[in-house]
Amino acid sequence: MSGEYPIKVLCATLEVSRSGYYAWVHSTESTHALRDQELRAKIALVHQQSRETYGSPRITVELKAQGEAVGRHRVARLMRQDGLRGRQRRRYRVRTTDSRHSHPIAPNRLATLPAPTKPNQVWVSDLTYVPTDEGWLYVAGVLDRCSRCLVGWAMGSTLDTAVPLAALMMALRKRRPRLGLIHHSDRGVQYASADYRSALADHGLIASMSRRGNCYDNAAMESFWSSLKNELVHRCRFATRADARTAIFDYIESFYNRSRRHSSLGYQSPLDYESSLS
Repeated sequence: MSGEYPIKVLCATLEVSRSGYYAWVHSTESTHALRDQELRAKIALVHQQSRETYGSPRITVELKAQGEAVGRHRVARLMRQDGLRGRQRRRYRVRTTDSRHSHPIAPNRLATLPAPTKPNQVWVSDLTYVPTDEGWLYVAGVLDRCSRCLVGWAMGSTLDTAVPLAALMMALRKRRPRLGLIHHSDRGVQYASADYRSALADHGLIASMSRRGNCYDNAAMESFWSSLKNELVHRCRFATRADARTAIFDYIESFYNRSRRHSSLGYQSPLDYESSLS
């Protein structure tokens, strides 16, 4: 109303002194500024704890979990003012698949299955690579399709079957799944090899493979690699493979599985989401 009528008229109509009106305005502005200052400090701390990866949606959820009544637009405004931003996802494609082999190919069972409702119903697996000054470090992962938890991983300097097989064995030791779990991968020679197929059969896992050249069939695993690359690998230069191993282990164990909020899980971390289902 102050923009439509003179302050003098409004004060007279409402029987309020002009000095009292201006004192109220300045008090309101001061309270708002103090609240912004308080939120700035908390936003900066959450951003730092997220390893400078969270944008306004995840920071808003984290603040609300801490009991703060705040909206996303206010968080976004304060982040812009302080020059804070989340990590932007880049287009990403792995090129570790060699499907030119004579090994048997499993059908794509994910195409006809409903989405898993509990952990250890469907696992997805894949390989990626990380550059170091010593050369490539190859990373294999096994991801639970329901909770997005990385349940197994292994790293090595070569692309042979031993690396993804070690990741699978880690997942089996940690999770001890029931017979009939669906294990999905691409058609790469590592996953189609006799050793890998034997390991799946020995533990009662059912093999599933993507269509030729279709990365979207393994979208959950590709999404994890994208997060790893954008939130860690693209921000670092690793002098040695050992340095990369340490950083990747820390990212998975200390951040991704335990605390990183995942939009597809209602902004819960993978392990918190699993706890909510038990």
